[in-house]
Amino acid sequence: MEFVDIYDENRVRTGIVRPRNSPQKVGEYNLIVCVWVHNGHGKLLLTQRAPEKSFSYQWENSGGCAQAGEDSLTAIARELREETGICAEKERFVLLDSRKDPDGFFFDYYALEDSTPLEKICLQPGETVAAKWVTFQKMEELIRNREVVGVIGRRFHADKQKLLSMQRVE
Repeated sequence: MEFVDIYDENRVRTGIVRPRNSPQKVGEYNLIVCVWVHNGHGKLLLTQRAPEKSFSYQWENSGGCAQAGEDSLTAIARELREETGICAEKERFVLLDSRKDPDGFFFDYYALEDSTPLEKICLQPGETVAAKWVTFQKMEELIRNREVVGVIGRRFHADKQKLLSMQRVE
């Protein structure tokens, strides 16, 4: 069973720790982290959700809930390692945005440049069943076809310009 820290509205840990997915009271928040892995040459790494999960077989970026005691960077490095096998030092993650959601979550959105080949990606049983590198254009197509988790598609549009600015021109 995973446990999470409860934060107040100012993103201060309250000292309360609960099992993940426990009901939250008004004014209580969890921390969620997500990362866009890009190869620096116009491609993004997506993973496909396992059939037993909500949004089964839809594509998404890596991320999840910070566990009790974890800061944001520790959480995103762990989530990425668990879901893909990619081990990245905390210093390599670039914070794109942080926001507070009225539904009781703080979200931190990161980018990471990495070009791990697909054959080296280690999928997490029960979480992910496939991975692929896609162009920004292909990502738009997947979103239009509703093959990407809705909130991930909306986040892609919010982060797209920042991600494009990180690509190297050759």
